[in-house]
Amino acid sequence: MRVFRFSLFYFVWTIVLLATEVCIGGYVHDDLIRPFGGDVFIVMLIYCFIKSFFDTPVLPTAGCVLLFAFAVEISQYFHLVYVLGWGGSAIAKAILGTSFSFIDLIMYTLGISAVIVAEHLKTSLRNF
Repeated sequence: MRVFRFSLFYFVWTIVLLATEVCIGGYVHDDLIRPFGGDVFIVMLIYCFIKSFFDTPVLPTAGCVLLFAFAVEISQYFHLVYVLGWGGSAIAKAILGTSFSFIDLIMYTLGISAVIVAEHLKTSLRNF
């Protein structure tokens, strides 16, 4: 089985989701999309990025992305960016974050759930 392969389908979705995240981060200043939508889309973005280059099964890949997102969020609870001495870096604070939110864990789970449903629908339509 060949694990490494380029998928234009997932790569295009990676670009679309990245553009969406940039737009949300730069231009959306509301109480719904910015705090919650970005968290839903970021796990989708990471999933699509991985699937752009690796032919891995849906559930293990989705599970690993979710665990990664949870680990980053939990690191915020322990203020890891400051523990590592990176508190002065805007990039480190943007990537690792600085404040834990239980709701973010729910949003990551919703995002990965949407990925799993979309993958199931994609497979079902292909086999139809």
